Amino acid sequence: MQALPRPVLRLATNLPFVRTFSVAPAVMSAGDLGSAKPRGFMAEKDSFTKREAAHEGIYIKQLEMEKVERLRQKLKEQRKHMDELDKHL
Repeated sequence: MQALPRPVLRLATNLPFVRTFSVAPAVMSAGDLGSAKPRGFMAEKDSFTKREAAHEGIYIKQLEMEKVERLRQKLKEQRKHMDELDKHL
């Protein structure tokens, strides 16, 4: 059997409810919200990516500082408890 070519469907363009469909995706420029994150060389040039990385770094640093502060507080409490035990002995 021979494959028959698909007929091209032509729609009347004068009808108001007929839309033409595009196969190309919407293109956003780098840095626009919702655009794909750039990879490789262009990732270094995107200011939004840099800002996002900086905010993430600040957030992680704050969490680590809170953990260190809690550990220091626990250490003080343990030291106080050890001093009380030494006095008791």
